[in-house]
Amino acid sequence: MDSPKIQEYLGVDVGAARIGIARGSNAARLAEPLKTVAAEEAVQELIDLAIASSASGIVIGLPRGLDGNETAQTELVRQWASQLQNKIKLPLYWQDEAMTSETAGKLQKSKIKNNTTDEHSLAAAIILQDFLDSPESDRVAV
Repeated sequence: MDSPKIQEYLGVDVGAARIGIARGSNAARLAEPLKTVAAEEAVQELIDLAIASSASGIVIGLPRGLDGNETAQTELVRQWASQLQNKIKLPLYWQDEAMTSETAGKLQKSKIKNNTTDEHSLAAAIILQDFLDSPESDRVAV
């Protein structure tokens, strides 16, 4: 019996000024924060990282209001994803990012002082971890 193909994914936490990036695979099922880049550099950085890691897809955190409705930030992320989709030939996936920035901020504050992981890349890792933990049938393509 063939073993399942290892698929690498990049996770993204989109902000107006900075974008957090994480990576993970379906084999390890463990996401790790990579870096945070300026928003204007993110598309090229993702293209470069996708090539270097032979990524199978990019997972984008989709924010919503506490009431579950879309917000101005949701629209910003949808527009950003549309721009990315025009420049990269990989599947893009949405992942609900409810409370990920808050969780990332709390995790970052609880770490040791010398921790260099910022909350944006940590939020991207949480988004990607949620995606990796979800059944393939629940994954939503952009």
